[in-house]
Amino acid sequence: MQLLKKNPPIRSPTLQTVLMVEKFIDKNSGEYKKTELFRKLPKKVMWQTFQTIMRYLEDIHKIAYDNKDYVVYIWNPEFAKKFEGREDLIWKE
Repeated sequence: MQLLKKNPPIRSPTLQTVLMVEKFIDKNSGEYKKTELFRKLPKKVMWQTFQTIMRYLEDIHKIAYDNKDYVVYIWNPEFAKKFEGREDLIWKE
């Protein structure tokens, strides 16, 4: 989130837009590089808004880039569920 503090986004994406981009990346993980992914989105998004979403997804460790710059979805909800019942962890609601 350091990058967002230094350079606040000009465009603030809606939650619906963030989820649309995240879902598209999840379904097409490893198939597109960033610019190509932007062009293939099911709905048009401004480039600055897309950049903000991509930075956000990187910051929260949901996406990464492979050695050829393809966007890869790395979030694993099944793995996260394994930690839900642990008493030594605090879950804030």
